[in-house]
Amino acid sequence: MFGGSGLYSFLDDITEVEVDTPYGKPSAPLHIGTVHGQRVAFLSRHGAHHDFPAHTVNYRANVWAMKYSGAKGVFSPCSAGSLRAGIPPGDFVVVDQFVDRTSARKDTFFDGPGATHTAMAHPYDPALRQRLIDACRTCGVTVHEQGTVVVINGPRFSTAAESRWFGQMGWHVVNMTQSPEVALCNEAGLPVAGVALVTDFDAGLEDDPSVPAVTMEQVFAFFESNLHRVRDVLFTAIRSLTERPPAV
Repeated sequence: MFGGSGLYSFLDDITEVEVDTPYGKPSAPLHIGTVHGQRVAFLSRHGAHHDFPAHTVNYRANVWAMKYSGAKGVFSPCSAGSLRAGIPPGDFVVVDQFVDRTSARKDTFFDGPGATHTAMAHPYDPALRQRLIDACRTCGVTVHEQGTVVVINGPRFSTAAESRWFGQMGWHVVNMTQSPEVALCNEAGLPVAGVALVTDFDAGLEDDPSVPAVTMEQVFAFFESNLHRVRDVLFTAIRSLTERPPAV
């Protein structure tokens, strides 16, 4: 699982593992422990102290380290801005598609020689997605069971024109980290599911001028105040892995 210290601090029997990879150092050491008896590896996507903004994260090293840990699948929680009035802050979206609008990121393990092409029509694993959907229902949070996340490069937020365009394209939320993280998981043979906590309305709502554009302080504060909800959903999904088969 990719996440931060607010998640792995609640693991049992934590072992910290320093990993070096063919792609350099990952953002942070692996923290390996247990959740409801399930062995879990956590890696802070942005580093232990949010050292790496989204466009500088070493995604290849992070995914390689997760594969090295013996992980059989990945939950990829993130924060996101909403592009729809009907998806307000506080809702969760279990995304099923992404659109990559990033640039200059190292986004593949397959740099040659030779060409390797990975199927990416449906990048998120349906069985793991169902675990997250069921966990959201169990935890009593409002969940949107499908959604397309458009991934921007950062570190800046969207302009109002960009945000309007994203919404007109039919996309649901905007984020800075799902790509190339999810694509690399697919290349590495790691089933992956992403769940987004909506923290804001991106550049605001065009038909409601009272809704302000997002700020960094707003995102960080909202995510921190809702971290317990994210943790509850993830830990419930992890617990379900040992209790029953997925309802897909």
